[in-house]
Amino acid sequence: MTETGKRNPACGIETAGLKTSGTVRYNFGAAFLTEEAIRRGEAKLTAHGALVAETGQHTGRSPKDKFVVRDENTEDHVWWDNNKPISRAQFDALHTEFLAQAADKDLYVQDLIGGADRSLCLPTRVVTEFAWHSMFIRNLLIRPTAAELASFVPEMTIIDLPSFRADPARHGTRTETVIAVDLTRMIVLIGGTAYAGEMKKSVFTALNYLLPTKGVMPMHCSANEGPDGDAAVFFGLSGTGKTTLSADPKRTLIGDDEHGWGPDGIFNFEGGCYAKTIRLSAEAEPEIFATTQRFGTVLENVVLDDNRVPDFDDGSRTENTRCAYPLDFIPNASATGQASHPKNIIMLTADAFGVMPPIAKLTPAQAMYHFLSGYTAKVAGTERGVTEPEATFSTCFGAPFMPRHPSEYGNLLRQLIAEHNVDCWLVNTGWTGGAYGTGSRMPIKATRALLSAALDGSLNAVEFRTDANFGFAVPVSVPGVDSKILDPRSTWADGAAYDRQAKKLVSMFIDNFGKFESHVDASVLGAAPQVREAAE
Repeated sequence: MTETGKRNPACGIETAGLKTSGTVRYNFGAAFLTEEAIRRGEAKLTAHGALVAETGQHTGRSPKDKFVVRDENTEDHVWWDNNKPISRAQFDALHTEFLAQAADKDLYVQDLIGGADRSLCLPTRVVTEFAWHSMFIRNLLIRPTAAELASFVPEMTIIDLPSFRADPARHGTRTETVIAVDLTRMIVLIGGTAYAGEMKKSVFTALNYLLPTKGVMPMHCSANEGPDGDAAVFFGLSGTGKTTLSADPKRTLIGDDEHGWGPDGIFNFEGGCYAKTIRLSAEAEPEIFATTQRFGTVLENVVLDDNRVPDFDDGSRTENTRCAYPLDFIPNASATGQASHPKNIIMLTADAFGVMPPIAKLTPAQAMYHFLSGYTAKVAGTERGVTEPEATFSTCFGAPFMPRHPSEYGNLLRQLIAEHNVDCWLVNTGWTGGAYGTGSRMPIKATRALLSAALDGSLNAVEFRTDANFGFAVPVSVPGVDSKILDPRSTWADGAAYDRQAKKLVSMFIDNFGKFESHVDASVLGAAPQVREAAE
């Protein structure tokens, strides 16, 4: 086995049972990996020097093909209603065949860290058969120093082989695609998909399992910090604006997707950003757009024109086009990935029903209710088969990555909110003036103005009304924002149609929350929306 690159000589891939007749390359950087990806026909360069790759049939995650080993350690600690089990024997069979599949391949290894707080981090080794995957994950996780590499010992190993095909009969999988997670031995096997996001979400899944036992809250959120050290956390599902809204030139970016909240404050799990690029523009998102024109950025499924210039308006391959870049590509990014305890928590939703106000203030009980609900909406065109607005409830704003029961995360978040006296806000980046197809997308200028007022504290001083459907506090007027937009009903041409739509959405919330009712106290149950008289 030929091995090259910087590494701990006492801890090669053989410690994970891997051997190959090919070459193993450890911890190479962007220049080499770009050359390798192009030489091997995996990717090509854009006109601006970024690397662009296609992921084939899988242009997003495959949550139905993700499995967790059910054994004596995970039996009582994993939320099996949400996580598909696989037996120890089935995983071991998969593992053996993964090792055999890798035995004649050139392999790329990155030794990386999940978690900027070194006292709470997860050292992770990622072994890939694609050079561009190695570059992707190097961009996304935290890169150790040369000294740390020399003594690096992984606590988790991810083996990513897109060429592997699972056998449902032997392995207990659903299809030939598999993401198998062993939380006892901390091994992840990814096969049958070239979508690179599976690697980073596997690290998130592991940290979501490990950290709550240490009293640390893992969060699917972006985060930034103001000049006075006032940190803010932005929860939200894909497409709600986590990355866009946290990339504020007036505030320091901590990270765009995954964080922990521990005894010393918040900390990024990652060392990079994974931003959606569909309809990306230099005008609306200048910091993110600039990263797409840099060498070292990896673009996924982005269509190029004849001059190899990215066409971010072209969603013919997928609406889920992405760019992955190191955090320091954002000019005002944090050098440490750490910040103080948050002063504000923002829960983002893209409400395609046009019911939610652009911003609302939440009590701690309402914050827990909406955190456990994790509401947003899909719209036509974003997924095959979606022809009209469709409500999506992903508990904790990240159900596919939550091994434990949501109540563990919800109770932990509520304790931290109370302990640190955090203001909580619900922000709708979705539709106003009607549902999707009739109304229009919430103006980002208005969203940014409302967020700025929330973050600098001035929003607390305005007059609020109680929303008739959801019971949360909504500002009546905010300087610099059209007051009409603050009252969703007044933006509809037909107020009665709004009331019917609101009643429908409230019923969806109530139906969805039924599964959590036995896990929360009376104050959270009382924070639920109601089909109120004003909405009938």
